[in-house]
This record gives sequence, structure tokens and C-alpha cells, in this order.
Amino acid sequence: MGKSRKSEPSGCVLLDSVYAIQSALRKQLSQGSLPPKICGFEKERRELLDLIKRTATTGESNSVLVIGPRGGGKSMLIKSVLDEVTLEANVKDNLMCVHLNGLLQTDDKLALKEITRQLHLENTVGDKVFGSFAETLQFLLEALKSGSQSSKPILFVLEEFDLFAFHRNQTLLYNLFDISQSAQTPICVLGVTCRLDVIELLEKRVKSRFSHRQLHMFNSLNFDEYLQLFVVLLCLGDDFPDRKLAAEWNKQIKVLAADKSIVNILKRLYQYTRDVRSLQQLMFYPVTQLKDDHPELTASDFQESMKLMTTDSKASMLHGVSILELCLIISMKHLSDIYNGEPFNFEMVYKEYQKFAQRRSSMLLFDKPVVLKAFEHLISLELVKPMDNSGGKKVQKEYRLMGLLIHPSQIMTALQNYPHCPTEISQWASCSLAV
Repeated sequence: MGKSRKSEPSGCVLLDSVYAIQSALRKQLSQGSLPPKICGFEKERRELLDLIKRTATTGESNSVLVIGPRGGGKSMLIKSVLDEVTLEANVKDNLMCVHLNGLLQTDDKLALKEITRQLHLENTVGDKVFGSFAETLQFLLEALKSGSQSSKPILFVLEEFDLFAFHRNQTLLYNLFDISQSAQTPICVLGVTCRLDVIELLEKRVKSRFSHRQLHMFNSLNFDEYLQLFVVLLCLGDDFPDRKLAAEWNKQIKVLAADKSIVNILKRLYQYTRDVRSLQQLMFYPVTQLKDDHPELTASDFQESMKLMTTDSKASMLHGVSILELCLIISMKHLSDIYNGEPFNFEMVYKEYQKFAQRRSSMLLFDKPVVLKAFEHLISLELVKPMDNSGGKKVQKEYRLMGLLIHPSQIMTALQNYPHCPTEISQWASCSLAV
């Protein structure tokens, strides 16, 4: 692309070209924004579009569950379908949408309050007192009717649907499904979840009112489509103000996608996970590195991004622990090897640590209270966890059974990069059994 230059998108306002490209790509890669093209879900998209359109135009009530892994594109697909369906004149003014999330609306009272807010019925409810959840919900839906006119169709999108199943008596789900079966108010209930067993969480009375319509979303992109998606996500769209600059940038992205090192990075990520969210995450770091003296994306940017994405967080945490804490972790590793992964307690760890310190390095021999304090710090870091849920009230803390949350390979990886790690400690860690 050469050097950064100035473009004039409108009026006399000058826009720095690199900043403009970076802003456009950041918006394009953010999860709040739809990608320019959705790949791999054509069949699911048609089914969902048809379902919502029937509710909006003919008043047909429906209920459906959209099931797929996290980052698989469920919310993205729903947003895309809603954007398309609301462009139609007979749908735009005839469909009301209510979005609920099981992480936010943790009980039916909060859910009802959010439904009231999104339907703009706060003034209608006022200080009225209702006898039950069903009575309140029915009043809200009746309030949407004007004179003799029937109520507008309503689409309920329930994100984290499985969490609503843990509400008391599943009252919200029961009433929504019950209304969707009646002919009173046309509603479409759209549940979004990553749990394949979500139907088993529903009570019998809720199951009987659910249509049992399910839409399973599993990413079926082959690598060529995945590579094409990489290009699509990094290319500037038709709405970019400087068309000449956009064409130049898009040409450079296609050249970059043909680079062997980029293809290898994408193959590694594709083998690990095929979801779009991870691909977007890979692109964020290179995009943030764009500046006047670095106006193009390079293969080294993506290599660094891949390195950051695949960094082992627990192995990195071990770089910050003290030498004493590191010795305790190695003691636990040896105990796990000796006893085939069985739980251990502090006394066992302390004896293992003492054997090493007395034989190999007297400089590392600390008093028992100091060692116990270091052990408790490892618990607070969640590198070690108690195997019981009693909180240690029934057992002395020195004898509580513990489990190591770090794999031996992570410990060895951390030791290789631990700053100024004493040789005797690394040799001790590499022994198959403590000596």
C-alpha cells in the first residue's frame, strides 16, 4: 500500500487513511457487528427466516431452539436474519422484539421487568398489583392491543436459554410456551443455547407446550471457505469512504492470504477450532498494530497474534510464583506421579519438599509456617484446589485433601522459561520420582 496518505471522505474533513482503515476493521471484527458475509449456514438461515416471517406476516405462533457450540455463530445468524426480515415493509412495523439473557435476567421477576421495559409498558403497569406471573404477562400482552385490533406479533429471543430452565418452577418458559400454543397472541419464542441436553432440563409441563423444533448449528466450513472468510473479514466494504484506497487495501489482503506462512497459521487454527470468533480474535492484534510507520498487515503480525492466542495461561502464572512455591508445585507433581494422581495433603507435600531441600539445597529450607503460607497462596491462585466442599471446617488445613490443577507438561514448560531458575530445581523436576 505504500505510505499513509490523506483522504477526504466528505466536506473539508480530512481523515487519516491508516486510522480510517483500522477503525473500519475494528468495527467489522467486533462481535457487535455482523461480518460482511455469513458462510456455512445457508440452510439454517432459510429455516429461521421463514419461521420469523410467518410469525410476523400471518400471526403464526412458533417456538424453536437454536443449539450450537459457543462461538459457532448462533447470535450472529439471528441478528443477520432479524436485520433482513425487518427490511420488509410488512414486517418492520408489525413485529416487536424482546431480547432476554439468562446471565442478566436471573429470575422471573427481573425477566418480567425487562419485558415491560422493552415493550414500553412501564406507564401502563404503574402501581398495579397482580396475583401471579401469568396474570402479569397476560396483562402486558393485552395492553399491546389497540381497540378491537389484535396484538402485534412478538419475537422473544432467550439467550443462554438453559439458564432460564433453572428459574423457580420454570414459570417464564411455561407461560411463553403456553401462549405460543394458544391463538390469543402471536408470539415466537427463540431459545439460544450451547447445551445439547437442554430439553432434558425442562419440566414435563413445559416440554408438553414446546414445539420440539430444534435448529442445530455446527460449523461445516472446509478450509478453502475458511480462508475465504479470512479475506472477507479483512477486506473493506462498499461503505468505506475512499473507494480507491479500499480497492488498494483489498488487493493487498488477497496477496497476504496467499502467503504460505499465513496459510500455515490458518491451518493450525482451523485444526484447533473452526469458529468465526477465534478467527476474529486472531485478526485483532495485527489490526491494532496498524500505524503510520506500519501501514500494512504482515505475516509476522499474525504469527505474534497466534503466539498470544496459544499461550498457556497457567504456565505463564507459574513464572510469577516464588522459588518456594515452585518447589511445592514440583513436590505435588512428584506425589501425583508416585500415587497415580490421587489427592494429597499439605503434610505429604511438606515432607516431599523437605527431602529435596535437605539433600539438594539447604538454602531453600524454610520453616513449616512459611511453607504453609506459600501453600495457601497457591490455593488462592487456583493452582491447587481442595477436593472437598466443607471449607476445611471438619479437617485441619494441614490434612485437607488437595488436587493439583496443573498438568506436568505445563510445569516443565514453565520451568524452561522461569527467570534464573536454579539448576538443582529443574533437575529435580525432571526426575521421574522424587529422590
